[in-house]
Amino acid sequence: MSEPVPVALRGASFAYEEGPTVLSGLDFEIRAGRALALLGRNGSGKTTLMRLLSGGLRPHTGELTVEGRTVRYDRAGLTRLRTTVQLVVQDPDDQLFAASVAQDVSFGPLNLGLPDVQVRARVEEALAALDITALADRPTHLLSYGQRKRTAIAGAVAMRPRVLILDEPTAGLDPDGQERLLATLDELRGSGTTVVMATHDVDLALRWADDAALLTPSGARTGPAATMLARTDLLQQAGLRLPWGVAAARLLREHGLLADSAAGPRTPDELAALTADRAAPPMPADG
Repeated sequence: MSEPVPVALRGASFAYEEGPTVLSGLDFEIRAGRALALLGRNGSGKTTLMRLLSGGLRPHTGELTVEGRTVRYDRAGLTRLRTTVQLVVQDPDDQLFAASVAQDVSFGPLNLGLPDVQVRARVEEALAALDITALADRPTHLLSYGQRKRTAIAGAVAMRPRVLILDEPTAGLDPDGQERLLATLDELRGSGTTVVMATHDVDLALRWADDAALLTPSGARTGPAATMLARTDLLQQAGLRLPWGVAAARLLREHGLLADSAAGPRTPDELAALTADRAAPPMPADG
């Protein structure tokens, strides 16, 4: 018997008060152990979907399930959900409120009623995972933007969720900060956390994700990232452009430099490796 998916929505619909329906009859599931990129144009429902998955909103129709069991929206049900799923919003200032980094990261575990020794262990573990142990006593208002991002993620990690959902986590970070954060997310995945990233960056999605979910007016379409991000029709419906790696692969195939069955490049280094043997014509022999 296969293990149930950690979190799924079945037939879910949602509309804000006096507003249009944002999501209608949506089926959506997060597969365990996968890196999932969630993509769509502004207004496509990405934020609403993330809030439904994390319990911040309740679907008007349909249901949310955790490990095959329907979520109950009472205190016990939501506590169970939030030990399975954690959402980190785009702006860390919307999430941080405690005086120091350690205090902020400890908030969730304390609310679970855990003994102090377990809370301390979780805080230390989360700070180490996000590489901010040295900032434990730093006032949150003195942190840089990137440090605030990491602190907000550490607060979610301290809950030890099976699924971590991040809204535009690389937005506002410089290239070095983005690389450090992606490396951290890969380490979290290696330790068993399923990571979902909402992003507008199709190149990042192609490079980082195992799966991609495209939110279109007709619903969500999910599949392997390399396949979904090569679907020109779905990308157009989602208001997204073709990733450069997919475009490069098409050009390489047109010129006979890449077999139809071969995987295309996801990074510039992969592109360089694919073209290294053909980059320059052979030097003529002397004489």
